[in-house]
Amino acid sequence: MVDYGWDPERERSFGASRDAGLLPGRVVRAERGQCDVVTETGPVRALVLPSSGTGDRLTPCTGDWVAVRPAGPATSATVVEVLERRTAVVRSTSARTSHAQVLAANVDTVAVAVSLADPLKLGRIERMLALAWESGATPVVVLTKADRCPDPAAAASEVAEAAPGVEVLVTSATTGEGLDVLTAVLSGTIVLLGPSGVGKSTLGNRLLGEDRLATGAVRGSDGKGRHTTAWRELVPLPDGGVLLDTPGLRGVGLHDADDGLERTFAEITELARDCRFTDCAHTVEPGCAVLAAVADGRLTERRLDSYHRLERENAHAAARTDARLRAELERPMKQLSRQLRAHKQSPYYKA
Repeated sequence: MVDYGWDPERERSFGASRDAGLLPGRVVRAERGQCDVVTETGPVRALVLPSSGTGDRLTPCTGDWVAVRPAGPATSATVVEVLERRTAVVRSTSARTSHAQVLAANVDTVAVAVSLADPLKLGRIERMLALAWESGATPVVVLTKADRCPDPAAAASEVAEAAPGVEVLVTSATTGEGLDVLTAVLSGTIVLLGPSGVGKSTLGNRLLGEDRLATGAVRGSDGKGRHTTAWRELVPLPDGGVLLDTPGLRGVGLHDADDGLERTFAEITELARDCRFTDCAHTVEPGCAVLAAVADGRLTERRLDSYHRLERENAHAAARTDARLRAELERPMKQLSRQLRAHKQSPYYKA
């Protein structure tokens, strides 16, 4: 259990559950209706009963600590309770609903994997960092496949500008570059995030010291990777800590990520304090310190555009869970539609 992150604080809070005959355990793999749990008496396959909770927060996912009722002579082991999450990596679902998906729970370090064999997509990196910061864990950007990049240092410098306050590591699983630093920086429960083909599983195997995670070649036709990891799985590392390998993420939608955006765009947050208006949108307002920074070169226009794009997405995601906020967002469009209809009904209107 200690190998998987169980600590004295959790042990103290679990006292009443022990008295009730329950065992603590950590979910190493979750499926619909059941999950694999490692406990102090060994691994078990436990059922997740509908009565164990409602809502996504109480649905066990990989990385969760749970209270398990051991199997009896005629009963299976069951998950009775999901213990409080210290951190959680959460994304919005692809459907246009208010639901969110928990990708990993109780994570200490989020390693955002980016392949240097492909053109850098800074907007995608910023999106992943907003997700990571919002989780409560510490993000690290891991640049992989440095051996296939003509100038890894320049690429790292470009990424660092889009990741203030985040450590950016250059690595190559082929040559071994940067892997010793990576091992020293990553700690606790580590989750690898990124699209297919960036080398997450290969990187994970280097951390594990064995080829335990499945890997696959990148397609030559479009440079995209195949999904060699089919599920999220928790694996202890030989030098301490736990690795959570994840399938490639085709898309990552933000969900209630206000804090994550503030941390990801920390320099914009800092500049905004000097804006003339406290509700400045940093678009056309006079006295906007953010626009002034773009004008004099302290802030790139690309960076501000990315901030606006992710901010709008986050606002609309929040609106799906808040009827009042949704109405406020829709009101300007309704007013515009009414004005357009009135204009068309005017005797002076010409089609």
